[in-house]
Amino acid sequence: MKLSLEFPLPPVVDNSIRPTEQRTATRVFLSAMLLATSAAWMDAQQPLSLADADLRGATIFDQSAVTGMALVVVRNQEVMIKGYGETFPGSGVRPGSNSLVRLCSISKVFAGELLMQLTNEGKVKLTDSLQRFAPPKRIVPKGAGGTPITLRDLATHTSGLPREVGPYPATAPHFTFPDQTFRWRWLPKQRLITQPGTAALYSNVGFDLLGDALATAANKPYAQLLNDRIVRPLGLRDTTLTPTREQCAQLLLGTEDQGPCTDTRASGASGGLYSTPADMARILEYLLHVPGTSAPAGPALDVYLKPAQLKSMQGLSHAGDPTGIGLAWIQLGDPDGPSTLMEKTGGGAGFETYIALSLKRQAGIFLAVTEGRGRRQINIRYEANNLLAALANVPPLPPTARQVRAVRKRRVHRSAAAAVQ
Repeated sequence: MKLSLEFPLPPVVDNSIRPTEQRTATRVFLSAMLLATSAAWMDAQQPLSLADADLRGATIFDQSAVTGMALVVVRNQEVMIKGYGETFPGSGVRPGSNSLVRLCSISKVFAGELLMQLTNEGKVKLTDSLQRFAPPKRIVPKGAGGTPITLRDLATHTSGLPREVGPYPATAPHFTFPDQTFRWRWLPKQRLITQPGTAALYSNVGFDLLGDALATAANKPYAQLLNDRIVRPLGLRDTTLTPTREQCAQLLLGTEDQGPCTDTRASGASGGLYSTPADMARILEYLLHVPGTSAPAGPALDVYLKPAQLKSMQGLSHAGDPTGIGLAWIQLGDPDGPSTLMEKTGGGAGFETYIALSLKRQAGIFLAVTEGRGRRQINIRYEANNLLAALANVPPLPPTARQVRAVRKRRVHRSAAAAVQ
């Protein structure tokens, strides 16, 4: 059964209604939609087959206006790896299991796993201050009353640091700026935006600094730490920060020139990782505790903060409204319900990436697309969540307010186009 995002829209907002009443009306509408989508799921009652998942993947590709797409599905011991579109515009070749993709911010998931491994071994504590791992004579800024930035703050985007160190140099290849020297010269001059631990503000530089701290704690470069503890134990062949010429020849490309495939160790913990669909299938198996993987996943997938504990959240809701924050991971849905999932989004250098896990049903997906031309008709991440729900045989998550607005905008656009015709 195909569950569609084409749901009825709430009435147009009346500016004469008070904001509290508008919010109440929205909540009522979304609750109604949850009941409707749950009812539709109850009618289906069967988990989606991998063959039908392939068809759903083709539909997502057709409606996304991208050049190429790789889809990985793991459910218990079932694995599906599919490619759609082209490896680059005009190639006529579909992406394959060994096509190279940029993971972008999904790289943060690996940093979170490394943090938990070192924590479990007693080499670091989540409550350790970043100052403990700072280079000599580098002072890490503190919040009011001397509150330090901790490793947990960095991993949950609650450090009070900005998203970036500043504008990206026009001549620097993707994910090569800032390097370790630059960011540690930049850091002491900063004034924190919020008190550490009190508000979530998505921060790439925060994860770069977390990677530096982990490397210091392990007494080895971050790239080596990653290789020793994740890449080699899991048998990953092409997950790297230093791709070879042969690997770069397999990199998927979109419609725009995104610069060279190159060494990205400078941003290894925040966004620099390259990988392949085949390797990501292995990662999904590891995270889902599928028998046969080298080691069970640890509590890196636990929730460490809930939105109610924070004053505000910015930059964490690209795939849905968060109900919890983990070490790089974002929880969506009621944690006591069957549909809850853990996810991480990524994007940059012509790629959009997404990983989502239904831990209760041992199902997960990975999606990577390259930029294309044309008007996108869907939100890829929302569709990925619906696909995961169908695979896990659970009700889909209810539509968010942002999702409702997006559907309304598309309908208005289609109505206007039809009127012109």
